[in-house]
Amino acid sequence: MKFPLLGKLGAIALVGLMLMMVLMRIEGLVQERQARGQEAVRGVERSHAASQAVVGPLLQRVCTEEWDTVAGTGAERVVTNNKREFALVQAPDTLSVDGRTRAEPLWRGLFKINAYNGHFIVAADFGSLAALQPRAEHEGSRLRCAAPVVLLALSDVRGLRVATLSADGQGVAVESGTTSGAYAHGLHATLGAARADGDAAARPLAVRLELDLVGTTQLGWVPAAGTTHWTLNADWPSPSFGGQFLPAERHVRPDGFTSTWTLSALATGAPGDVVRGLSLCTPASATASYADVADDATAQDGKCLALMNVAFIDPVNPYVLSDRAIKYDLLFIVLTFIAVGLVEVLSGRRVHPVQYLLVGLALSMFFLLLLSLSEHFAFEKSYAAAAGACAALLAFYASSMLGRLLSGVLFGLGIGLLYGLLYVLLQMEQNALVIGSVGLFAALAAVMALTRHIDWYALFARLRANTGGPETARAAPAHGSGE
Repeated sequence: MKFPLLGKLGAIALVGLMLMMVLMRIEGLVQERQARGQEAVRGVERSHAASQAVVGPLLQRVCTEEWDTVAGTGAERVVTNNKREFALVQAPDTLSVDGRTRAEPLWRGLFKINAYNGHFIVAADFGSLAALQPRAEHEGSRLRCAAPVVLLALSDVRGLRVATLSADGQGVAVESGTTSGAYAHGLHATLGAARADGDAAARPLAVRLELDLVGTTQLGWVPAAGTTHWTLNADWPSPSFGGQFLPAERHVRPDGFTSTWTLSALATGAPGDVVRGLSLCTPASATASYADVADDATAQDGKCLALMNVAFIDPVNPYVLSDRAIKYDLLFIVLTFIAVGLVEVLSGRRVHPVQYLLVGLALSMFFLLLLSLSEHFAFEKSYAAAAGACAALLAFYASSMLGRLLSGVLFGLGIGLLYGLLYVLLQMEQNALVIGSVGLFAALAAVMALTRHIDWYALFARLRANTGGPETARAAPAHGSGE
């Protein structure tokens, strides 16, 4: 071969392309397993209960106004009866929610879905029922209003287990549905008709509600009150707070967390949005990326109510981490091939492209092992097992490929160091760029330092001489002649 080095580089490039095809198949498998996990979450949500968003308690009173319009005179005089129906909605002056949730994970095959069971004690105080007094829009009209109701709306009513309600210290029967056109799913309780009329309407109203509620992945509450205070105690150690309001206080412990939201109507337009009938939107799907899982759809384009929200997430999700790990696959192979090439240059030990291929396949197997093991064991143990197995295999193979046991051991240790760096990158997402950049700079500096004294022209000439065959021998000058 006239240019043996170019032929060798071409063969190694072909090996790289073959390995890229293998890695693409593994990456496709990761995405397929992620999709199956998301389908498992959706399946549980369909049969159990989805993420929960709650608004209330609220007061509502449905009224009807009737009036007559007269057209024509005398014998042509026509009287038309007109009617309009409207609902008056009032948010409480103060809302206090004391909640406790207990984790109850559900399984669909290999896939875990983070579900919870919550108990909530809700206190809503109304200074008066003045906002439920109707106003006529037409002179001489007749107003009739139904009895006021207390309503609580949920994004997924299937999660409702038990509810008891009292008003002014007296128990009131709770019924399904909200009787509200804006918020169809939830519960309501009907108060006495006279409670919103006359002197009774000027008195304060105290509503107390106890609620047992289940859901999956996320929980949110709308701060629809003059002042809202929500305290949540949970046994989940990895909360992700989102929505439009972060808690004023949070204490995250290994066995759970405690968070407290305190908001006034000055900081949120939720009380007015409730009166206008903005939608109660479900928090973001549990199948969204875990980096965004606590971000919900509320307040999008001004169509949804704002939420105080918390997501019960798994910080170490095997599919997310496997997907992130496999994005470094090409970097792994390039750095390893550079290391093998340096050994060739510095020691003169020749490595066949088939050997490059086997080394690359061993590196690719790490990602497949990591994915399969992490579905059954903790991610840290799965990572250690996959990395250890691949590093040991490569050390064993490199001891023969490079011709020395010590070289094989050092090669295996280098691979282990790469796996350690990758694990750090996976765990420190915020600092991954700076760590990766420093690592690549260190690798480049090491290559430049090891090759700084190499005469590349002489090296290429030697390689051509060693592989040139008979033509090279004929071209060489004869020694020992008398010329």
